[in-house]
Amino acid sequence: MQLGLAFRVTVAAVLSLALAQFLNLPLPLWAVLTAIIVTQLSVGGSLKVTIDYLAGTLGGAVYGAVVAVLVPPANESALLLVLAIAVAPLALIAAINPSLRVAPITAVIVILLPAITHASPVVSAVDRVLEVALGGIVGFVVSFLILPANAHRLAIAAAARTLDQMADTFGELLAGLSQGLDMASLHRIQDHIGQALAQLNTIGAEAERERAARLAAEPATGPLLRTLLRLRHDLVMIGRVTLVPLPEAFLKRLRSPLSQVETAVADYLRASGAALLARRGSPSLEEVESALNAYAAETAALRGEGLTRTLPADAAERFFALGFALEQMHQNFRDLGERVNEWAEVPKRRGARAKDGVAD
Repeated sequence: MQLGLAFRVTVAAVLSLALAQFLNLPLPLWAVLTAIIVTQLSVGGSLKVTIDYLAGTLGGAVYGAVVAVLVPPANESALLLVLAIAVAPLALIAAINPSLRVAPITAVIVILLPAITHASPVVSAVDRVLEVALGGIVGFVVSFLILPANAHRLAIAAAARTLDQMADTFGELLAGLSQGLDMASLHRIQDHIGQALAQLNTIGAEAERERAARLAAEPATGPLLRTLLRLRHDLVMIGRVTLVPLPEAFLKRLRSPLSQVETAVADYLRASGAALLARRGSPSLEEVESALNAYAAETAALRGEGLTRTLPADAAERFFALGFALEQMHQNFRDLGERVNEWAEVPKRRGARAKDGVAD
């Protein structure tokens, strides 16, 4: 993936320079820089950066040229005033809408560059727009045609990695039921999943731009992201329970059922990630349900023997919260299975259409 990006960036830079020289653009530098900037890891990312960069450049160039024409800088003091008038509103707009952050930079170039090139502000503005447009178009076309990286495939790969991290995290959290976890360790464990979900959310936004532009015919990434977020909330709830270890009497009775739950849940999470990558149907929930039923039966026996009444209020709250979190995770596993099956249907539909075409 990284080698593909490096190759696309190189091709975009060389091609934009060649085209800028062929078209006799005054400063090919801006075309090359723009091509490098807009060539992103995925097609969806390149599409967004291209649109943002072109919009910011066009707005900054037009506004900078208007200011320079209406308030021509006759001397250095006047140039300072013109620069302030041009930068201040565009900087405010960029602060409100970061996608337009290139606008004040373009305005500065349009105002200051004529002093070097001795061209008029209008000509300078037109040149900047042409150079940036050339670089933007070249960067996007290269991203789309040369070793294209589909954001949906990147999202699926990121989701599978997140599920693997959740499986590891679940085991670490349940281990805390025997000795307890300190807050620093709990934050360290949970932060990895938070970072993975943040990255997945960024890739998912790029994938949705591809769908909106009809560059991909894949399922929406939103439902999958929401399911993973709910699973993360389940892990957060379990993590709060593990800050205080279970009493020894409870731990002795629950150690075996919890070990079964840990194995079944971790295996299901990893198998779901592998199914996503392979675009096949969801794994069976049978082992997870069997392990949770065994755990529920043992907790019911503890309650029937009256042992839960001997617990302090906070310990009892944590004990019942663990059962609730595991049951909530079970429900979210059903949603996860639906999402996995949803992504598995796409290759099946494509295969069916291909067979129909052959039959025709």
